[in-house]
Amino acid sequence: MSHSPLLNLPGPSAELLDSINGALADARECVRAYDPELVVIFSPDHYNGVFYRMMPPFCISMKASGVGDYGTQEGPLNVPEDIATELAEAVLGADVDVAVSASMDVDHGTVQPLQTLFGDAAAKPVIPIFINSVATPLGPLRRSRALGTAVGNYLATLDKRVLVIGSGGLSHDPPVPTLATAPPAALGRIVLGEPMSPEQRQARQAAVIEAADNFAHGESPLQPLNPEWDHRFLEIVDSGHLSDVDGWSVSWMAHEAGNSAHEVRTWVAAFAALAAQGPYVTENRFYRAAPELIAGFAVRTAVPAS
Repeated sequence: MSHSPLLNLPGPSAELLDSINGALADARECVRAYDPELVVIFSPDHYNGVFYRMMPPFCISMKASGVGDYGTQEGPLNVPEDIATELAEAVLGADVDVAVSASMDVDHGTVQPLQTLFGDAAAKPVIPIFINSVATPLGPLRRSRALGTAVGNYLATLDKRVLVIGSGGLSHDPPVPTLATAPPAALGRIVLGEPMSPEQRQARQAAVIEAADNFAHGESPLQPLNPEWDHRFLEIVDSGHLSDVDGWSVSWMAHEAGNSAHEVRTWVAAFAALAAQGPYVTENRFYRAAPELIAGFAVRTAVPAS
């Protein structure tokens, strides 16, 4: 599923929110019926827990806590440290280089889907897996697919019902800084993780609301959404032909769908984890090009074909 800080802020129309909330309710019912014993979530970070002072492409959390940004839940998540450690060992053993964290802070990209599906983000044992989707330079998409496959192969050894989540928007290009583009005032935050004051957080929220309003009214320099690109990507995950993304270059993706379209790496990893068990079918399918959220917003549920 996609995520958006704007789902918790003033601005989006009631019609849009009703449409998205209906799709999320369908996903929630699917998850409720499955009743997972373990959740693994692939998600990005937006300089709230992972910073340029040490920016891994992938990181498995052995302990994690929500930072509470944009109205999401703050506090510890229920991370099973023993399983997370075994998972990291298995992924490394599969020749996928992954970092580990014994104290990961996670933001709305991780917490919002958990709250959406379970009410309480700490309701289920969960292993957050960070995939860098913002901080350039970025690696090829095939590495995210390899990560997902390695994770899926390990999960198959557990005698548990496991829910795998990929959390990220499709085409979108919000004003998120990188090392090359950040103004001097932002460098301390994105490099060193300097904390924001309550006033700074409030100012950032106000700036996000204003940027979305301008974008929705066609008064923004931000790159337009690309529904055609979004549908092409969704066709790939629906068909299970995940290797089709292996040749997508970092620069081409940014040019076609915006810099933050790289959040689809989380989807690639999640579907690759499922595909490690064999063919799958997608069931609930939802997509909206949502300028009010500055994002192509999509939801999918999928299960093994067997």
